[in-house]
Amino acid sequence: MITNDATIFGLLMALLAGIFYTAQHPSFRRFYSVVPALLLCYFLPSLLTTFGIVDPAESRLYFVASRYLLPASLVLLTLSIDLGEIRKLGPKAIVMFLTGTVGVVLGGPLAIWLTSMIDPSIVGGQGPEAVWRGMTTLAGSWIGGGANQAAMFEVFQPSEGLYSAMITVDVLVAELWMIFLLLGVGKSEAIDRFLKADASSIETLKAKMEEFATRTAKIPTFEEIVRILGFAFGAVGLSHLGADVIAPWMGEHVSWASKFSLTSGFFWLIVLATTIGLGLSFTKARNLEGAGASKIGSVFIYILVATIGLKMNVMEIFHNPGLFIVGLIWMIFHVALLFLVAWFIRAPYFFLAVGSKANIGGAASAPVVAAAFHPALAPVGVLLAVLGYALGTYGAWICGILMEGVAAGV
Repeated sequence: MITNDATIFGLLMALLAGIFYTAQHPSFRRFYSVVPALLLCYFLPSLLTTFGIVDPAESRLYFVASRYLLPASLVLLTLSIDLGEIRKLGPKAIVMFLTGTVGVVLGGPLAIWLTSMIDPSIVGGQGPEAVWRGMTTLAGSWIGGGANQAAMFEVFQPSEGLYSAMITVDVLVAELWMIFLLLGVGKSEAIDRFLKADASSIETLKAKMEEFATRTAKIPTFEEIVRILGFAFGAVGLSHLGADVIAPWMGEHVSWASKFSLTSGFFWLIVLATTIGLGLSFTKARNLEGAGASKIGSVFIYILVATIGLKMNVMEIFHNPGLFIVGLIWMIFHVALLFLVAWFIRAPYFFLAVGSKANIGGAASAPVVAAAFHPALAPVGVLLAVLGYALGTYGAWICGILMEGVAAGV
């Protein structure tokens, strides 16, 4: 019904404004104590697609948000980060991230095997229609992101129809897990008690960042707002310029680069924007946090979240129910392994949640989940997401080979 991106953008901003207005209203306090505002920022835009009001395939809003607003937000969210405190978080963040990767690599072949015992036709097919080929693209997306997903499409060459179906499974299953993750944010203390985890290092980082923000807080002047936007989008411009040079060069001169997403322009865009933001954190530019740098960055993130929600049609679950079940089994294994390892090493729920989304969602989701705990923690998600891009193609390729072997025996 609506094809004008300006109108769609206006609807999304109105939805975001309504969500955050009601989130501060006393009448809705009980509702938002159960349902996080961030969850509604995903779900309500999806209704525009579900009821046919908007066709996300015709909209360029997600492209604009992911290529311009996302890197700008990464710069602003890392502008004031204290890398020394992040190092004090210890190795558990990396362990949980790698656990999430292993959960995806092993979960794919396990899902095929378990589903084949119920109905082999669901995971059957020959040639380009072989379901395992389509599932390799899901593995790429769930370890790294869109660039890794596209790489698996080129490597294993499933049919276009199967690829489209897997994109639907990707969005629905990943966002379903996101719902549970966000619901867990409000219960993180209880989950940490269950896991017998020590979250003191996370609390220390939050406290230090809050103290810095309070100490430098001020009413921003016009000049400071322009400087914030200048740093953000100046860095975006430099990042695009660098990505346009580095990615093709890597493709031409480094034979193994594609295995680690080093030929992806989007990968380098994220890496360069994050690097510039971290570099600025060692300069006086970090004082712009007091003028609201991270708040502006958070606005950009929430716009991105709304455009991601716009891509989800909840009714698509009924078009490919068998494939959805396969994806669900796969995700359950990923989640179960995360909780098992978190309990064994006593890792806080924060590391579990961000480690998972650094795989399943990458740079578009990991900092969002981290910021749901506290805006100061967003850079942790960013750094892990970059690692996910680097490992995504290689891990997905291993997963694809394992799934091919299991499918051959079905």
